[in-house]
Amino acid sequence: MLGPKTKNLDQIRKQGCVVSLIIFCLFCIPLTLNSVQMEMKINLKVWRQKSPESKGGFETYQVNANEHMSFLEMMDVLNQDLIDQKKEPVAFDHDCREGICGACSMVINGRAHGPNSGTTTCQLHMRFFQDGDTVVVEPFRARSFPVIKDLVVDRSSFDRIIQAGGYISVNTGQAIDGNAIPIEKDRAGKAFDAAACIGCGACVAACPNGSAMLFTAAKASHLGLLPQGEVEQTKRVANMVAQMDLEGFGRCSNVGACEAECPKGISLDNIARLNRHYAASILSSEA
Repeated sequence: MLGPKTKNLDQIRKQGCVVSLIIFCLFCIPLTLNSVQMEMKINLKVWRQKSPESKGGFETYQVNANEHMSFLEMMDVLNQDLIDQKKEPVAFDHDCREGICGACSMVINGRAHGPNSGTTTCQLHMRFFQDGDTVVVEPFRARSFPVIKDLVVDRSSFDRIIQAGGYISVNTGQAIDGNAIPIEKDRAGKAFDAAACIGCGACVAACPNGSAMLFTAAKASHLGLLPQGEVEQTKRVANMVAQMDLEGFGRCSNVGACEAECPKGISLDNIARLNRHYAASILSSEA
C-alpha cells in the first residue's frame, strides 16, 4: 500500500512529464523544423578585373547556397569552390560583417548593397533570393572610386575629405566629463543620426553624378551640430567641400538616390545644412 505522500509524488511526476512534453512540442519541434536549411542554386555574374589598368568583364558561376547564409558567406562558398578548382578567388572588401564598418560595398542587381533598404551587403541574407535566380555583382562605379581588383575599389578619397576638416581642434589631455556641456536632446539626436554614417560609399554609387555630398554633409553635421565643433564649422565645411571637388566627385542635383540607398538612412537634411554653412563660408572672411 502506498501512502498519501507517495501517491502525491507520483502524480506530481506524471504532471511534470506531461508539462515537459508540451514544452518540447511547443518550442523544440518548431526550432528543429526552422533549422532545416533550404538549399538553392544561384547563378552569379561577377565583375572580374585583375588590376586598375586591365580591362574587366563579367564571369558566370553557379553556387550552392542556403537561405540562412549572408551574401558574403555565399561569396565565401564561391571562392572556396574556385580555390578547389585551382582558380583565383574573387576579391571583395569585408571586415566586421555586422553592418558597422562599411567595407562590404557591392552593387547587387543594380543596387548598392542589394535589394533591401537600410541593409549593408554583409547583412543581406540569401532568403531574399529564389532558387535559380541570376544575381549580378559588380563594384561601386564612380570616377573617384577606381577599381583596384574585381569588386574592390579605392575609397581613400573619403579619408582625404575627413583629413581636410572632419575633426575638432582641441587641446589633448584628460577627457572631460560627458555631461560638462549640456546639449539639447533634439540637437544631440540629429548629431547622432549623422554620425551613423559608416562611409561605405553607397551614396556615391547610387548618385547619377557620382556625388559625395551626403557623406561629406553627414561628417560635417555630426561635428558642427555639437557645441565643441560649432566653432570651426564654417571653415570645416569650406575645406571639406574643396577637397571633395578636388577628388573629382560630381555635383549634387538633389536626385535623392543617395538617401534611398544609404544603409543607415542618412537624411538629405544634412546636405541642406551643409549648403547653408558653405554659403556662409563664401561670405565669411574666416574661410
